[in-house]
Amino acid sequence: MEPVINKPVISTIIPVYNGEKYVAEAIESALNQTYPEQEIILVDDGSTDSTARVIREFLPRVKYCFQCNAGTASARNLGVSVATGEYFAFLDHDDFWEKGKLAHQLAAFHSEPGLNIVFGHLQQFRSPELENDLKGKPCLAPKSTPGVLPSSMMVTRDAFFQVGLFDTTWQLAEWADWYCRAVECGLNIEVLPEVLTFRRLHHDNKGIVQRQHMQDYPRALKALLDRRRANTS
Repeated sequence: MEPVINKPVISTIIPVYNGEKYVAEAIESALNQTYPEQEIILVDDGSTDSTARVIREFLPRVKYCFQCNAGTASARNLGVSVATGEYFAFLDHDDFWEKGKLAHQLAAFHSEPGLNIVFGHLQQFRSPELENDLKGKPCLAPKSTPGVLPSSMMVTRDAFFQVGLFDTTWQLAEWADWYCRAVECGLNIEVLPEVLTFRRLHHDNKGIVQRQHMQDYPRALKALLDRRRANTS
């Protein structure tokens, strides 16, 4: 008789706002993962387009949550509040994963039990509609880069709550703020060399449509420096 091997559940949380053009591809990339023990949670952040209709096509294979528009940080936090998995993975609605993304990261956790967070490399690509707008193309990295971004991360449940929820006061820098806090906590972090995530560049990227909040980044850095000064004083 073969021994029973515990396969931990991974909670995949996909926040989405007006993502009718891209969210199906993100969901399919999560559903097509080679690691089967996964719950997929879609958090609709008050979309006004056909996002809900697109998501309904995937029910009941995914869980659907709706909230009035409150931003990405709030949507991720809602997903976390209903997640049951031992690990959390986050996927932006306009990105998608390589098939073995979760399996590669889980193998890293199993090979090094002290790990708290595992990233992979990511490859950026331009959405097809940008090809007809040469002047409007965002900058595209020619090679894959270390993917220290939410769509590339897997984190243990305990480590996530050690850092805490995403700060909803940030409009753009919620990730920079969370990652800085993770580093401050002294978490054990690894970046795998494989390309596991594909990041879409398009006209509706938050950094393009919410340029008025670009000051979030220097403010987040200042908050980090202020915390460090307070801890050393």
